Formats: sequence, C-alpha cells, structure tokens
Amino acid sequence: MKIALVAAAARHPAARPGAAPALQPITLRIAQGEPVAVIGPSGAGKTTLLQLLACALPPAEGELQLDGINPWALPRRELQRLRGRLFLAPQVPPLPPRQRVVTAVLAGRLPAMSLWASLRSLFHPIDMAAAQAVLARFDLTDKLFERVDRLSGGERQRVGLARALLAPAGLWLIDEPLSALDPTRAAQACATLVDEARARGVTLVASLHQVEMALAQFPRIVGLRDGVLVFDLPAEEVTPARLAALYAQHEDELHGTAPAPPVLSSDAAARLVGATCR
Repeated sequence: MKIALVAAAARHPAARPGAAPALQPITLRIAQGEPVAVIGPSGAGKTTLLQLLACALPPAEGELQLDGINPWALPRRELQRLRGRLFLAPQVPPLPPRQRVVTAVLAGRLPAMSLWASLRSLFHPIDMAAAQAVLARFDLTDKLFERVDRLSGGERQRVGLARALLAPAGLWLIDEPLSALDPTRAAQACATLVDEARARGVTLVASLHQVEMALAQFPRIVGLRDGVLVFDLPAEEVTPARLAALYAQHEDELHGTAPAPPVLSSDAAARLVGATCR
C-alpha cells in the first residue's frame, strides 16, 4: 500500500480546544512494500502518526492518501473496508485475557472472515496449523493453547505481532513492538517483521525506541521531535550528530538507559480490547 501525507497534521480527540496538533503538518511519501522506522523521544508524535495512517484519526489539516485514495472522502462502508486492509499493533496488544493464544492469533484474519466464520472460530479455531506456523516465527509454538493472561508481557507482545502475519493487510503499523522484549527476542521479532513484510510486499511503518535496532534493521529512518519531521533519511545517513540533536535533553532514551515502559496487567490490558482501533 502506498502512503502519501501532504502537509497533514493530527490532533488527539481528547486535546484541549486550541491546543497545538500532536503532529505538525508533515509531508511524507512511502512506497508500497517499503519498510520505514520512526524514531524520536517520548512525545514526539510517533503514535499519533501511526493512528493517522491507520485512519483512526482524521487529519486536522492537509491530506492523507492511501493507494491514491483519501480515506476520509469515502462513504462509511468503504472506509470500514479500507480499514480492514490495515493492521495497527499498539504497544500493549488488546488481547482478551481469558482467550487462548490460538484464538487470539487467528483473530488477525477477522477482516476477511464472515460473521458466522468468526463466531465459529471462537469455539473451534480454524487453521490451527497457520497459527502454529506464525507463532513459530516468534518462538512461541509451545504457547498455542495457553491462556493470554498466563503469558509474560513480552510473550503477549509477540502474540500481538504474530497476528500481523495472518492479517489480510497491505499496511502494517507497529507501535513500539519491542518494549517488553530482551535484546535477543527484540532482534528476532524485528527481523521477522521486516523479512515478512518484504516477502509479501506489505508496507511496514514501525515506531521504535531502540535506535540501534532501527538503524540495523530498517533502510529508511524518519525522525520526529515535538510533532515536527526533523529528518527523513537512509539509515546510513543518520549520523551520531543528527541523533544527538533529535534526542537533545532526552539522551537517556537515545542510549537506552531510560526505565522500560510498564507492561499493563491482564486486567488493565483487557480494558483496551474494545478501545483500540484497527
């Protein structure tokens, strides 16, 4: 899926009247099948950018085009159909705590399933072999029938990523996918996402706190700060000086010494299930 942002800004729905947009007007083009990492300190607008691309937020200014189409000019039913071609993975996956992992992973296919098939899959999961295959890519084969609330935070995060591999999507939008993972698991998960996206021709946009991982795995890096596009460069042109300027006064995030973000409990995560927009 091709992405074009033309002087597009975005404001959070809960923002105070008159507050500046969390994402300032940005112009950005991403080709179909291109993997792009978005980096920047906390509050830079990374999550807002992904929500804008996921059609969860309308542009406050400017225009978004996906495959040459303005989603917000479509009739509601067509907009819903387009959203079915997008996969947004939030930092805390909205996985029902009492659900089995196999069911949670196969839910990635819901946009392509009929209502009857989706209801049936809740009780008798279809295509368990496919679920097992994508879990194997994240080293979770033995968790196929485990309940979600018995998984660690990192395991839940990897289950959320495994859903992407079954989603009928042309655009993967991944928000901080590695925050609960150790370095080895993080490298494995990141490489899997990039490799699978390339093999399928899926466009991948991922926000990352791990700057070294972004530079190692992604050929193109977008740097945001305070909602402003600071740079959009090939990874080899992202110099230490550019990073120092991007993370000025946030050096702990650049060097990975900031405390890891908290992983929500199963009960807290459950409250996000109905609130997360795909």
